[in-house]
Amino acid sequence: MKIAISMESTCDLPKEVIKKYGFETIAYSVILGDNIYEDDETLQAKILEYVEKTKVLPKTSALNEIQYKEYFNSLLERYDAVVHITLSSGLTSSVAHAETAAEKMKNVYIVDSLSLSTGISLLAIYAKELADAGKTPEEIVEKVKARVPYVQASFVVERLDYLYKGGRCSALSLFGANLLKIRPQIVVADGKMKPAKKYRGKMPKVIESYCADTLEEFNNADKKVAFITYTTATEEMIEPAKKALTNAGFKTIIETQAGGTITSHCGEHVLGILYLNDGDKIQ
Repeated sequence: MKIAISMESTCDLPKEVIKKYGFETIAYSVILGDNIYEDDETLQAKILEYVEKTKVLPKTSALNEIQYKEYFNSLLERYDAVVHITLSSGLTSSVAHAETAAEKMKNVYIVDSLSLSTGISLLAIYAKELADAGKTPEEIVEKVKARVPYVQASFVVERLDYLYKGGRCSALSLFGANLLKIRPQIVVADGKMKPAKKYRGKMPKVIESYCADTLEEFNNADKKVAFITYTTATEEMIEPAKKALTNAGFKTIIETQAGGTITSHCGEHVLGILYLNDGDKIQ
């Protein structure tokens, strides 16, 4: 049985990684003024330039039921079934639209990742392994859903400007954080983005501390694969994350640049490590 493992562009994977794993994707839209763009890893520069010029955040457009239905039908022309892993229902209405479309079709299955970015991709990699091992769509969905609570997805943010513009922090918090060079950690919990720890100082040192804290708190990792995902980052920012994950024993470490969704909400110089934290439950 040929099964498509599918995601939205919010999985934040470059084309070569999508090709390597054989994933299928459908793109969100990002609206910059009067222009509409397909969301992908090449969009950051346009977004940052637009916000710098206009002081207005981009808008992201949820996919509707018709778009999903057309997309799933196109996949069913080439596959026997589709397992589609979505951006968190706590962040978008797209999940409900995907589920409604799937209910009216045969052999289309929806998994709510309750995550974002390469947190979704971690589940997709596991789903692909299951499909390659000959599991049925129903078995894949059951096993992937069991791992959803264990996705460790978090980031550190250099500045709060984008979160302030998006209404996620107050002007007082913005002023204090920027004055004191506070770099907040954003975690995905219960399907939503939430503030967590606060760090201070230059980003390379902040990332070193953030990675150490994260690996200590979420210390039951499945060490097959981890992601380092960022909007923009210098090599001095990326290196501490690479070192931390390598020293922790991850076999495969994949660097990816976030697409329009994360960039639109968080801005530049945002970096996170993401992995599955259920190492003792893998069979």
